[in-house]
Amino acid sequence: MSTPAVDYIRFAVLGDSASYGVGDPTPQGWRGWARILAEAIAVEHHVSFCNLAVPGAVVADVRRGQLSEALAHRPVVASLVVGLNDVLRSNWDPEQIRADLLHCAGELARQGAVVMTVRFHDHTRVLGVPGILARPLRRRIAVLNEIYDEVHEQYGTLRLDLASDAAICSRELWAFDRLHPSELGHRWLAHRIGMLLNSEGLAFSAPSLRCTSTPPGPRDKVRTLLTDVAPWLGRRLRGVAPCVAREGLRRTAIRWSFHRRPEPSVR
Repeated sequence: MSTPAVDYIRFAVLGDSASYGVGDPTPQGWRGWARILAEAIAVEHHVSFCNLAVPGAVVADVRRGQLSEALAHRPVVASLVVGLNDVLRSNWDPEQIRADLLHCAGELARQGAVVMTVRFHDHTRVLGVPGILARPLRRRIAVLNEIYDEVHEQYGTLRLDLASDAAICSRELWAFDRLHPSELGHRWLAHRIGMLLNSEGLAFSAPSLRCTSTPPGPRDKVRTLLTDVAPWLGRRLRGVAPCVAREGLRRTAIRWSFHRRPEPSVR
C-alpha cells in the first residue's frame, strides 16, 4: 500500500444505502461510516472525499453508474461494499454479480487504488427472518462471500470480515429498522476500517465510537416502519418467495420418495 508517502488521500465510496449513510441522521442529512472515516483521516491528511453510493443499488448499478466516476476521482483508497440488495432480488444472478464485482475491483486496482471490501454476516439474524425464508437468503450470502473471497485473492483487497465478528449482530449497532447500521454501527464500521488502514501504514487516529446524534422518537420510528421499511421488506421477500416454494417442493418430494421406498426383502 502506497498511502504512507501520500499526504493527499483521494477516497471514493461505491455501494448502496449502508455506504450512503442511511441510519446515521444529522441535521445536514445522512452521514454514515464513510464520511466519519474521511473526517478522521482529514485530521492528519488532506482528503478528497467522493461518495457515489446510492440507496437501493445492486452490483450492476455500481458497475454501470458509479465506477466511471470513481475512476475519474483517481482514488488512493476505494471501498466496494455492495450485494445485499442483490441477495433479496428475484433476478439473483451470481455469475453476473461475480463478473461485475471482479470488473469493478480490477479497474480500481489497476489504477492504483487500495480497494476495501467485506465478507458479509448473516443478516437474517439481525432481521429476525423466519427459518423457511432465512435458509435461501443464507445460501445466497454464502455465495456472495465466495465471490468477495475471489476478489480478495485476485486483487489483494483490504477486507473487513463481518462474518467472523459476533458483535455485528448486537442490537445497538443497528437502527430500529434493522436494515441499516445505527450511528454507533456506522462508527463501529468506520473504526474497524480505520484500523485496517492503520495496519497498512496510513497514520491517523481511528474514528471515535462516541455517538453525538439524538435517537429517533417513537413517532418517527412508527412512521418510517409503515412508509418505508414494511413496503421495502415486503417487496424484497417476494423476490425470494419462489426460491422458498421450490425448496419446499424439493423437500416434500424427497420425503415422499423416502416413504415410498419398498421395504427390503428378507431371505
